[in-house]
Amino acid sequence: MIRHGQTDFNLKGVVQGRGIDSSLNEVGRQQAERFFQQYKSVIFDKIYISSLRRTRQTVQGFIDSGIAYTPLSGLDEIHWGSKEGKPFDARDHQEYQEVTNQWSKGNTDVRIAGGESPDQVFVRQQESLEHIMSNHHEKTVLICMHGRALRIFICLLLNYPLKYMNLFPHNNTGLYNITYSGSYFRLDRVNSIYHLNSNGNANR
Repeated sequence: MIRHGQTDFNLKGVVQGRGIDSSLNEVGRQQAERFFQQYKSVIFDKIYISSLRRTRQTVQGFIDSGIAYTPLSGLDEIHWGSKEGKPFDARDHQEYQEVTNQWSKGNTDVRIAGGESPDQVFVRQQESLEHIMSNHHEKTVLICMHGRALRIFICLLLNYPLKYMNLFPHNNTGLYNITYSGSYFRLDRVNSIYHLNSNGNANR
């Protein structure tokens, strides 16, 4: 599983969630290309992306090589409601901190006005996971999604309470390797950005 590459919204500190269908910027396209070059030898049976273009653009190299893909809206980023598309100023930062502090206390039904709560994202992700796992012939899959959504999804896979979602960092194109044993999911690699580091020393 990887997070999408960088967008101008990421670069400029503008709030970007489910309601913002942004594209990768030049850095993001370079990140995507480096990820492709590093992992193009992996034989993926399927690619799953969200319904937002930045995820498809991030894995376009694999799609162009002939790997089948399926967009699942359940993998979309959390909706940040009234804050989407706006610069992240001091007032917004305070409100964001208040909401995420509530999440860390286990109050994951709290949401930004007009947006989604982690609990709501969790429900739609369950549907996507059921779809992915129902395709038993797909043994190795690549999933590209979004920062906050990825944190929630990992909690879903590992059966962690959502209040622990901030344990999981998410650089642009950071890679998580997860293995399903047949009865549980095992986390094997956390947010690897090895492919972005030319000297090969970064976060294997």
